[in-house]
Amino acid sequence: MSQTEKIGDSVRAVDRALDILMAFTATDHALTAGELLKRVDLSRPTLYRLLHTLEHNGFVSSGGEPQKFRLGPSVAHLAHVWTASMNIGEVAQPMMRRLWEQTGETVALFIPQGDYRICVAEIPSAQPLSFKRGVGYREKVTVGASGRAILANMPDASRYPMAHDASAPGADAEYEKELGRIRERGYAVSRDELLQGAVAVAAPFFHGREQVAGSLAVFGPSARLHSTQIDAYGALLVHEAEQLSRALGKS
Repeated sequence: MSQTEKIGDSVRAVDRALDILMAFTATDHALTAGELLKRVDLSRPTLYRLLHTLEHNGFVSSGGEPQKFRLGPSVAHLAHVWTASMNIGEVAQPMMRRLWEQTGETVALFIPQGDYRICVAEIPSAQPLSFKRGVGYREKVTVGASGRAILANMPDASRYPMAHDASAPGADAEYEKELGRIRERGYAVSRDELLQGAVAVAAPFFHGREQVAGSLAVFGPSARLHSTQIDAYGALLVHEAEQLSRALGKS
């Protein structure tokens, strides 16, 4: 075998090993060999050979009966290095700047922090009548557009206490419907909820394949943000949130 052929085989092996790692998701974090074979185009012997190499180097681990494979500590190490080197506020600046230029309103970036979400970056509106939250602002994830945009995409959203009056008939069902509507259209809206006369529109962004990482939001007075404007800003937010998700590694 020539040197070129050996290099080609090595590159293909790396590609196949990466395909195996990318087969895992936040909801499918433990997979049998049979389940992996359905997701990667490999023969069973090749799959086991690559899994053995990945496990030897700490990129997967296995156990249980039937045997299931999981991502290993080497993946966590790389994730830590990558996350430590990346400031989401800095990564989001181009997206936030475009939103600020297109809307003329205050643009803010929120990330979840336990039962809360916190503002980590903001570009205030230059208009005399405007609203802003300020970096460091903290509020429950159940209230406001920027909070519910995050909450609607959390797998355990039902564990969070409702923002609405729990004693109202059908409150639980209506709250679930609201979160479903947010997921369906891609953005959340709030009016006069935390500040009288203020309207907020927010869209979630993600890291990895499915894990919600925060929300991008636009704040403005109801005098300027009417229904047509809200729909237009919602579309802009969804687009820029998708760009941010891609920058953070969403495939």
